[in-house]
Amino acid sequence: MPHKKATLIGLIAILLWSAIVGLIKSVSEGFGPVGGAALIYTCSAVLLLFTIGFPKIQKFPVSYLIIGSVLFVCYELCLSLSLGFTHSGRQAIEVGMVNYLWPSMTILLAVIVNRQKTSPLIIPGVVLAIIGIGRVLGGNGGFSLTEMMNNVMDNPLSYGLAFSGAVIWAIYCVVTQRIARGNNGITLFFILTALTLWVKYFTSPQPEFVLSWHAWISLLLAAMAMGFGYAAWNVGILHGNVTVLAAASYFIPIISAVLAAFMLDSHLTLAFWQGTAMVSLGSLICWWSTRTVAVKRLSDETS
Repeated sequence: MPHKKATLIGLIAILLWSAIVGLIKSVSEGFGPVGGAALIYTCSAVLLLFTIGFPKIQKFPVSYLIIGSVLFVCYELCLSLSLGFTHSGRQAIEVGMVNYLWPSMTILLAVIVNRQKTSPLIIPGVVLAIIGIGRVLGGNGGFSLTEMMNNVMDNPLSYGLAFSGAVIWAIYCVVTQRIARGNNGITLFFILTALTLWVKYFTSPQPEFVLSWHAWISLLLAAMAMGFGYAAWNVGILHGNVTVLAAASYFIPIISAVLAAFMLDSHLTLAFWQGTAMVSLGSLICWWSTRTVAVKRLSDETS
């Protein structure tokens, strides 16, 4: 596949993933938080079976099969349920933004666990991302600890799940890079996530489905965004410009907020957009802190 075409396909994956926040919330309004998530991951798993196929599990390292499965399923549960249990569209967007702390957390964890080389830039990057989340949760007044606490206490389950998901995904990214040995279990992991959600759905009281064309269309789009997103990302990473894709992925919070605000008909304040920009910029600085060290090392070796 041509290099530029593969890069474009990878960029499409970023656009698809950016729509997830608004779509999951829309689906949950029709099918309930658990039922909606179960339907999304079931449909996505079917799409992945046709696009990527079912992996050869016998080739998987046992550690990747077990640890990777557990971490991935836990993250997807945190992501989908944190959005599904939100009380409003605005809250869903805020919760989604908390989840987007994972890029800076991933780089920070890679430095601690994998001893990845980095520059001092990583410190202001992490701080900026955290302050950005504070500004997002601070309401109309910007960074306000009182407003932040009021927002979180209004729905501690959703905010707690979103933050837990960010931590879990950071661990998943760092750990699986070491134990996967080039294997990709995404289809299996989606199937396991769907099964876990259906077990939850059938073993606990759930609201009835409120069927509508809007709910069905949102379900179809969410499944496509999930399933085709991962398939497109694989193509981009394998055959495209990885540097361009990595840099572009750090703008997902901004794109996600724009799409979610449109889909959920939510008015977002200037303080929110400033916080969102800070989250993206902080993550980008963290990524660049590792890039500058790599470039310097390469320059030293070739000089």
